[in-house]
Amino acid sequence: MNCPACTRPLTALFVEDIEVDACHGGCGGLWFDNFELAKFDEPHEPVDDTLLIVPLDPAVHPDTEAKRNCPKCAVPMMRHYFSQQRRTHMDSCPQCGGNWLDAGELAQVRLELREKANQATAKGRLNKRLQWFTASA
Repeated sequence: MNCPACTRPLTALFVEDIEVDACHGGCGGLWFDNFELAKFDEPHEPVDDTLLIVPLDPAVHPDTEAKRNCPKCAVPMMRHYFSQQRRTHMDSCPQCGGNWLDAGELAQVRLELREKANQATAKGRLNKRLQWFTASA
């Protein structure tokens, strides 16, 4: 398979017996087959540096606004935000369900989910305090 961003060949990386394809020595992006991203996106899930720090070529500057085709089925992918926080874009294939993240975006995705979990925890604590306060009033 070739990189949908810079067209260089993708390199297979194995993490926890899951094959993820990386643009190693190119733009540094990552290709996750259907359901693979869900195994690495949350902060508590195992990710080693091979996915978080993919060696890239600083001379490669892919057009982040260009329409990209799926490296697996050549179908145009759909660009959307990863979460409601609207910080990290990702490209998803409507046919095979694969996902493309540009260099550094996996770390951003994990950070977004960590922040969301922290906010939910804080909100839960506040609700418990409010319940206690109203019950004792």
